[in-house]
Amino acid sequence: MRKGFLSVLVGLWLAFPAYAQSTGDQAAIRSTIERQIQAFRADDGAAAFAFADANIQSMFGNPERFMAMVRQGYAMIYRPRSYAFGDAKTDGDVIAQIVEFDGLDGTSAVALYYMARQQDGSFRIAGVELLPAKRPGV
Repeated sequence: MRKGFLSVLVGLWLAFPAYAQSTGDQAAIRSTIERQIQAFRADDGAAAFAFADANIQSMFGNPERFMAMVRQGYAMIYRPRSYAFGDAKTDGDVIAQIVEFDGLDGTSAVALYYMARQQDGSFRIAGVELLPAKRPGV
């Protein structure tokens, strides 16, 4: 069942229209994701929570619950050995940014970060899907 679900997700990714983002948007998106990862590494729940959009914040209510969810369900993002940015695709106001993660345990995964532009033009993280990846040499 999981294999079928992953196939659907990959198919959706491939079907997602690709539109170029401005260099400024690309930099802002990457900065937002990197700053959240740095906050995770520093166990700074308040800072990490601040990079989540309002829907995510209301879902978890506070930084402590948010961090507990990340530690339990997204350990590779919480404590990555390394990470690298891939392509991003845009559909209207939704931007999906690929980030490849290598975990401390030697596993790898691809994360799809869904970014939401805020009224002030900045970006916040509206959701993350973590998919297993099989890359040579990892």
